[in-house]
Amino acid sequence: MSLPTDTLLSIVVPLYNEEDNVVLLTQKIHESLGDYNYQIIYIDDFSTDDTKNVVKGMDDKKVHLIELKKNYGQSLALAAGIDYAEGDYIITMDGDLQNDPSDIPQMLEFAQSDDYDLITGIRQKRKDSLVKKIPSKIANFLVRRVTKLDIKDNGCALKVFTKDIAKGLNLYGEMHRFITLLAFLEGAQIKQVPVKHHARHAGVSKYGLERVFKVVADMMLLLFIRKYFQRPIHLFGILGVLLIILGTFIEAYLLIVKFGFGQDIGTRPLLIFGMMFILGGIQLFTIGIVMELLIRTYYESQQKRPYRIKKISIGDQKTA
Repeated sequence: MSLPTDTLLSIVVPLYNEEDNVVLLTQKIHESLGDYNYQIIYIDDFSTDDTKNVVKGMDDKKVHLIELKKNYGQSLALAAGIDYAEGDYIITMDGDLQNDPSDIPQMLEFAQSDDYDLITGIRQKRKDSLVKKIPSKIANFLVRRVTKLDIKDNGCALKVFTKDIAKGLNLYGEMHRFITLLAFLEGAQIKQVPVKHHARHAGVSKYGLERVFKVVADMMLLLFIRKYFQRPIHLFGILGVLLIILGTFIEAYLLIVKFGFGQDIGTRPLLIFGMMFILGGIQLFTIGIVMELLIRTYYESQQKRPYRIKKISIGDQKTA
């Protein structure tokens, strides 16, 4: 089933030090999508190599280049590209040539014919090292266990979104790892399809085992948002009641020790250690949650974005 001729596709690709990949990637996109109406949106995340000049040097009218003022990370680079995109379907992919643009037409077929909001890839025969595969498997396992979303490959960057779902995503921090889960929480109908996966063409990977810890931290935040964002008292209230009960038992025990057995409790480590541990832990946890909510409120209530664009170019022409 072909798309209507007036349907525009926006291919959003964050770039960081991909000067040796971007020309070939552009050629592959043109070869795969030659029959479609599309724009390619490259977001240069303050690369330290010659990536932005290579993109400009292609002088391609379908290529839009967004240059960020500093290195914000993949999530905010994606957010900048999605905000700028004009397409009816917004397609995300990596800039290292591991995703294959030839998979996009098949994914578009599913998006149109079956009325899905998000088509996400499952990488077949991954050509990555164990340093990338192990964190990915751990993340996929954790997502399946603690959410109702049965996604086999959350780390695949090749995705096709409908415009309304993509524009409704709020990407902060490093939430690009959970972009499928974010779409699911927005009510997206999701389909998984097998896609090809290639070894990196040039450059070096930006990922390591430290991703495991970031995945766990980000997932805890997402679980809070999913379960308690509109009813935080159900979390903090229950914790508060439990702590009050625990504190009452401790105080009752110490009162019995003091008045029943005549022992001094003022120098007991239990009194100081218990109070400091409980108060310190609750303070750290709640401050983290409150700060995250304040950041979201600050940006969303004022319709501000957590990034700044230096300039935008189409082909070799600067537009903004």
